[in-house]
Amino acid sequence: MDARIRRHASIIVNHSVDLQPGDNVVVSAPSDAEDLAVALHEAIGDIGATPVFLDDSSRAKRAYLRAVDANEIETPAHELALYEAADALIRVRGGVNATEESDVSPETMAANQRSYKPVQEMALSQRWCLTQFPSTSYAQLAEMSTEAYENFVWDAIDKDWATQRQHQHQMVKRLDPASEVRIVSGDTTDVTMSVDGMVTENDDAENNLPGGEVFTAPVPDSVDGEVLFDMPLYHQGREVTGAHLVFEDGRVVEHDADTNEDVLTGVLETDEGARRLGELGIGMNRDIDQFTYNMLFDEKMGDTVHMALGKAYDDTVGPDRERNDSAVHVDMIVDMSEESFIELDGEVVQRNGRFVFEDGFEAT
Repeated sequence: MDARIRRHASIIVNHSVDLQPGDNVVVSAPSDAEDLAVALHEAIGDIGATPVFLDDSSRAKRAYLRAVDANEIETPAHELALYEAADALIRVRGGVNATEESDVSPETMAANQRSYKPVQEMALSQRWCLTQFPSTSYAQLAEMSTEAYENFVWDAIDKDWATQRQHQHQMVKRLDPASEVRIVSGDTTDVTMSVDGMVTENDDAENNLPGGEVFTAPVPDSVDGEVLFDMPLYHQGREVTGAHLVFEDGRVVEHDADTNEDVLTGVLETDEGARRLGELGIGMNRDIDQFTYNMLFDEKMGDTVHMALGKAYDDTVGPDRERNDSAVHVDMIVDMSEESFIELDGEVVQRNGRFVFEDGFEAT
């Protein structure tokens, strides 16, 4: 077994979910990530925790979603009970075909997401980690060789997370007390939002592995302007390019896309909360230096910001502030490397991808 796989497992159990003796942990992984599943079970046994393993088969999920009547999809109460009884959840992504669910209708996918909302909320209330195994399907999606993709994934994961947290804290100190954020990129994106009273989180790989962003929640009715997400969205096994949203009083009032607009429409029509933003994130992991069609990595890229339609995470919503609620949380990315800036209460804190606390920052 590649030594990096055992290192990956160690980071998950000791850092991301901080597993303790006696904990009950649910591990979910596809068959092609068996080596990581094995390494995780070794680490779990060494700690003295108790695992339950779920084989995460995208083929099986597709088969069910293509067969079921979307109007009859119900919340899986038995899965909800399993997560409720767990102390920690570990989900490994991979799979032999990253586009397996591409022929499931957007309407069925939206219905399934609505049914899973209680399960997701239960999962998010526990200690959890979502990570990636460098499978060949994701290497193909990223247009990389298997070896190059393995190096890319493990370089992004096996970091000094304490040092990364300190680096990101410099942005947290600026964003957390701010009231208004303005994001401008070229002549296609100019959007403002209030983050007054919201909480800025420092993602140092406790939940997502890799980590590498700071993020918060906008005040739901405060978002105004337009955004062109100039990096593709890969959602439900289909690529959406040129996604363009227009916001008024926090709500998406116009939208279009260059390709697969129906996927974007399906997201927006999931529920009322899907038409509002639940997250603003700023990528800060500079070991993620290329786009790979995998949001777990792409949203952490330096020189980017991302905005998520739908659910706001509880930890980012301040006391006495409204939390946007939805069955979906769909991130989309804006390239901030050129002709771009982030402004906090009128002060530019990032220009053309460089932060005010980094070498190379240009104030004007």
